[in-house]
Amino acid sequence: MFAHCYKRQGGWKDVLSRFVEGNGLLYDLEFLNDESGRRVAAFGFYAGFTGSAVGIDAWCHQQLNAGEKYPVITPYPNEDVLIAETKEKLAKIGKLPKIMVMGAMGRCGSGAVSYARKAGIPEENIIKWDMAETAKGGPFQEIMDVDIFVNCIYLSSQIPPFVTQQQIDAERQLSVIVDVSCDTTNPFNPIPIYNVNTTFDNALLDIPSTNAKPLQLCSIDHLPTMLPRESSNQFSEDLLPTLLQLPTHTSAPVWTRAKKLFNEKVESMATTD
Repeated sequence: MFAHCYKRQGGWKDVLSRFVEGNGLLYDLEFLNDESGRRVAAFGFYAGFTGSAVGIDAWCHQQLNAGEKYPVITPYPNEDVLIAETKEKLAKIGKLPKIMVMGAMGRCGSGAVSYARKAGIPEENIIKWDMAETAKGGPFQEIMDVDIFVNCIYLSSQIPPFVTQQQIDAERQLSVIVDVSCDTTNPFNPIPIYNVNTTFDNALLDIPSTNAKPLQLCSIDHLPTMLPRESSNQFSEDLLPTLLQLPTHTSAPVWTRAKKLFNEKVESMATTD
């Protein structure tokens, strides 16, 4: 399972305690890593891909239907239908947004960039940032100067915030944030202007601001289900070789590393507030 408890998310001790009390073992799918530390299977690409789609669509909705509630999201039969819908809306508007992807070199970020390209956003309107660009530490004014910000980083430790309330209260171009990373209850959340996840039924959160320009944020933690066919196919193909090693989990490296990590996280409960 994806337990979402190894990075001290809200309720993480409660989740781990159930495995301990039940004399069980958690093999967390998010932490099945190869010898180089890279995940053997991840939904990252399509999380970024669909996150970018929601971001662009939310921006389109602001232009075409200002003041109206954003509609309920429903899964698409395939990515071609989703892309065609985005292109149609962008054509109605007659202008193209500028989008920044944070973590652009990773699985998730490459998915976000891919969707923007397929939707017809020109390369000069796609700002791609990764570790080199963020090395100076946030907050970053550059985020305020784009229309859509898509956060795709993998957070593993405390970093300076990317954005602050003071920034969004000031003059800005930014009107949509998609936090694909969804470190919503993580104490190190680099987008500390919200603390709840959104859903397909209520995809966008209105961020309070003294600035008259609206700012809406998407923090859906299951974005790949917008494209269930492509997401499932890719994840299955990636996971299958490791899954076939499960009968030998006591000796297969991926599974032994996962068990070791579980034990470390359980031990950390006693020393973490």
